[in-house]
Amino acid sequence: GITYLDHAGSALFPESLLKAFTDDLRNNVYGNPHSQNISSKLTYDTIEHVRYRILQHFHTTAEDYTIIFTSGCTAALKLIAESFPWIPEGTKQTSSRFCYLTDSHTSVVGMRGITASMNVLSIPIKPKEILLAKSRLPDEEQNCTTPHLFSYPAQSNFSGTKYPLSWIQNIKSGKLCPIKVPGEWFVLLDAASYVSSSPLDLGVHQADFIPISFYKIFGFPTGLGALLVNNRIAPLLRKTYFGGGTAAAYLAGEDFYFPRKSIAERFEDGTVSFLDIIALKHGFDILEKLTGGMENIKQHTFALAHYTYAVLSSLKYANGAPVVRIYSDTDFSSPDVQGPIINFNVLDENGEVLGFSQVDNMASLHNIHVRTGCFCNTGACQMHLDISNEDIQRNLQAGHVCGDNIDLVDGRPTGSVRISFGYMSSFEDAQTFLNFIIATRLSKSAAEIPFQSVARLTTTPVPDDHLSFNNADKLSAIPQISEGELRNNPSETETTVSWQPPETEAESIRAAVSEAAVPMCRRGGKPITVANIYLYPIKSCSAFEVTEWPVGNQGLLYDRNWMVVNQNGVCMTQKQEPRLCLVNPSIDLKQNIMVIQAEGMDPISVSLEDNTGKEAVICESKVCSHRVKTYDCGERIAGWFSTFLGRPCRLIRQRSDMKSKSHQKNTKGQSSATNISLSLVNEAQYLLINVASILQLKEHISARLKEPLETEELIRRFRANIVISAPESFEEEEWAEISIGALQFQVVGPCSRCQIICIDQQSGERNKEILQSLSAARGRKTNFGIYLMNQPLRSSFSDILSVGSQVLPVLKENTEIQPPASSEEKCSG
Repeated sequence: GITYLDHAGSALFPESLLKAFTDDLRNNVYGNPHSQNISSKLTYDTIEHVRYRILQHFHTTAEDYTIIFTSGCTAALKLIAESFPWIPEGTKQTSSRFCYLTDSHTSVVGMRGITASMNVLSIPIKPKEILLAKSRLPDEEQNCTTPHLFSYPAQSNFSGTKYPLSWIQNIKSGKLCPIKVPGEWFVLLDAASYVSSSPLDLGVHQADFIPISFYKIFGFPTGLGALLVNNRIAPLLRKTYFGGGTAAAYLAGEDFYFPRKSIAERFEDGTVSFLDIIALKHGFDILEKLTGGMENIKQHTFALAHYTYAVLSSLKYANGAPVVRIYSDTDFSSPDVQGPIINFNVLDENGEVLGFSQVDNMASLHNIHVRTGCFCNTGACQMHLDISNEDIQRNLQAGHVCGDNIDLVDGRPTGSVRISFGYMSSFEDAQTFLNFIIATRLSKSAAEIPFQSVARLTTTPVPDDHLSFNNADKLSAIPQISEGELRNNPSETETTVSWQPPETEAESIRAAVSEAAVPMCRRGGKPITVANIYLYPIKSCSAFEVTEWPVGNQGLLYDRNWMVVNQNGVCMTQKQEPRLCLVNPSIDLKQNIMVIQAEGMDPISVSLEDNTGKEAVICESKVCSHRVKTYDCGERIAGWFSTFLGRPCRLIRQRSDMKSKSHQKNTKGQSSATNISLSLVNEAQYLLINVASILQLKEHISARLKEPLETEELIRRFRANIVISAPESFEEEEWAEISIGALQFQVVGPCSRCQIICIDQQSGERNKEILQSLSAARGRKTNFGIYLMNQPLRSSFSDILSVGSQVLPVLKENTEIQPPASSEEKCSG
């Protein structure tokens, strides 16, 4: 099963919530709440009931707070920035200030864009600075009424640190000043992360603004949040735009508008998402029934986090080096100061960081879902990972942007790994994760393996306790284990671990290949030849092997021209549906058809002719970051795939008049950038691998497997278009260009592998050892094979790629490898 450890990203919804909600919709008719009919009145009354239920959940009443429904926490923050009664610079009064803690979500920091447009100064405050800012203003300055806003998170979404709720009253009373400036301070408490696992009592901690997103609490509905506004500040809020339902009266022909009296109705433009709001009622009911309340959730999730932190932080190599580096401001001693979030990076025995993308790929192989990156919190990421402002800008210039998989730049991490627990999490989830961290370092063979160091990892056995549910409605926390007990456990064991040497230079999919030297000349050596050619007519389906094949504008003719999509039109790959590898397409150029076969199914054919006439259903899809125009291949083929895969799906084909374009790349030897056309591939037109590299990798994998892999099976796992036979393993990584017959190819970078290589292309079965062995052999990276691009020659002859053709590479230093004098180049024309 799946071990879900991203509850800080989104909670998971229980089946009982969906059932209660759909039963409600079946039994009632809910109309637009702005109408006056019976069904609309029912909707309006239900929404008002949900408002009271939210206030009750946060231990407050309508006398103190107003609920404004929004599309989420981000929309609530934007609303605050737009409506707060700022006093701009340049007036006779003291101007307003917007201060925010640097450990804040992007959506909070983004408020400064709005304040800047209003000529209001924004000031970032570091956590240490607010703790030191305790001096009061002089009495004569305390009478100033200029409104200022200070924002901070109740819980850091990066590290789980809980900041003191006492700051609210201290700042509002003047005991604590974010900065020394006359005026009245209002407090924005970003509670989105906090309220997913902790109770918030607004009767005690009366912040002025509290934005939340409900999917963080219930998992469903998504796209719905709320802003809780303290009624003392609500009348001061300003609003310029007015949408449907917000006006008491207005004139279309004159500038006259009078708002509704209710704060909620004044700020909820248009029709609220009323069915989603109704779902909240069932969310609160089910949450209470399953858990017994937020205090139980707080204790339960913290117990899991405390246990995991204790074990994780105790893992050390024999040289004393830690296995992970945990980014935390606390020692996980109390749920009052630490939430159920653990943020870390994996290290090797030399203290070098393993990139978070690599950890994420490994975790996916074990069906463990984690979060990686900077988690929309650059401030905390910089603080904990010691990333300077200049580093952020240099990383951007190097091609790294928020949310990508470039995890190391110049050997330094750009982000980290985060796990988080929710009320559905169990002790087994924690154990599964810890066992994964340990297992990815275990060597199944005592034999010495080249390219990696062997270390001794000392671990403490994980106890066999289990989290229990009492009568399925209350949560029982696991026993807490102290770090001292872990260190003093006499049953600790030592295990031999395979780990990777430190990386000296970050690599990117599209980056230049490594600078390591290779032999500059092979005059007396064996020639390099094409050993196999494969195309994949249907993306993620089985390979079609040929001995020679035409080359088109997008690569091998008909390579990845089709793809299977689910009922929502999203591309399906072997990551989600491994059985796709059992679908065998083949191209018959003479009959102009593609024949599709699979065990237990009658063969079915598809014409190679484009069907973009009026009857074709045109749709738009995305493959990685590439936007592609496609058309549907019809009901007959959709039924064939749906039957074989056991789920609704369809086959679509890329339109020949709308080819995907890669990013413009400066091609060596050409004066300007060239637009290169792509099919439905992820990265480039061609992927090349070397048999010599396969054989060397096979030695590593064989040491970890019970049954050795056949070379042919391993080749098929890497799903290359061109397989070459070269004398030296991994020498292909030193090439800048290659020629095969009359065809010229540009090397555009290494291929970083994912979990698809773990799937046996003959059976569809997974074996996670493949990716782990590749990572161990390649020094903490999973690069294998190189991407190629080419522009077909414009001549009267067809461009043909043939098995047996000689490959002539050019090194990055522009030194061509000469062919042996006795060899005879085979013509590929």
